[in-house]
Amino acid sequence: MTNIDLNLLVALEALLTERSVTGAARRLGLSVSAMSRTLTRLRAATGDRLLLQAGRALVLTPYAEQLSQQVPALARQVQAVLRPADQQCDPATLERSFTIRAGEGFVDLAAAPLMTRIHRAAPGVRLHFVAKLDWDAQPLRDGAIDLEIGTVRTTAPEIRARLLFRDRYVGVCRKGHPLLDGAEIDASRYARFGHVAAQRPTPVDAALAAMGLKREVLMTVAGYTHAMQVARNSDLLAVVPHSCLGNALMPEYAAANGLQSFALPVPTPPFNVSAIWHPRLDRDPAHVWLRGEITALCQAAYPA
Repeated sequence: MTNIDLNLLVALEALLTERSVTGAARRLGLSVSAMSRTLTRLRAATGDRLLLQAGRALVLTPYAEQLSQQVPALARQVQAVLRPADQQCDPATLERSFTIRAGEGFVDLAAAPLMTRIHRAAPGVRLHFVAKLDWDAQPLRDGAIDLEIGTVRTTAPEIRARLLFRDRYVGVCRKGHPLLDGAEIDASRYARFGHVAAQRPTPVDAALAAMGLKREVLMTVAGYTHAMQVARNSDLLAVVPHSCLGNALMPEYAAANGLQSFALPVPTPPFNVSAIWHPRLDRDPAHVWLRGEITALCQAAYPA
């Protein structure tokens, strides 16, 4: 479209409406000479005289009369397309489904209160949670998922993230476990018990290895909540994020499930849990609103 200047469309609309070079110039804030030159360009572009002198006034040619029925609406459409997008979102009228990838701990403890919060403001919104099997950024890139909740473990440079809360690892076992008999829980005593491990790396084994120790992992499971259920019904110990034990909205979750937590006898660094998305949704009004709702829920559930 190298030969098309959309500014000519705006000038044409002004000339057809005003039927006057002077009036069109005044309307567009141009000089009369500049508008006269623009009319010359329009005549060359359309192959028609468009406006002709008729005494002291200008009249439209038949072709210009035809254009006058089309150009005003077309000019408004072009201006609507090229103006900044409307960034407003009315949750009450929003009809949309969001696909969210999250760990089972977040789904177990936060999905229900999140849905309650969202449904109250936006009854037309639906949430579809999918399992967090890896940290591949491609589903975010191709739109298979709208948002991810977890730790940022992708090297994709364009991915956006917002901190939701800080987390840390803790140990869990069933109530009445021999580990809790009152003796100090040191690293060597901790390592002597059998363990159930989620199929995710944690820094616990590296910290034990630095001390010449190793956990005896008798069972591996798919996720942290599975590990918690095994620990609840056996003498195996588990390592899970602290957020899996409960939150301010569900403070007794672990206790109600027959579990007790304890501080790990080796140092492990805290980690961030974030909302993660692709930048194509940065300014999408509905997505901005969803991110705000999730952030507000996490601030209430996991206060700093």
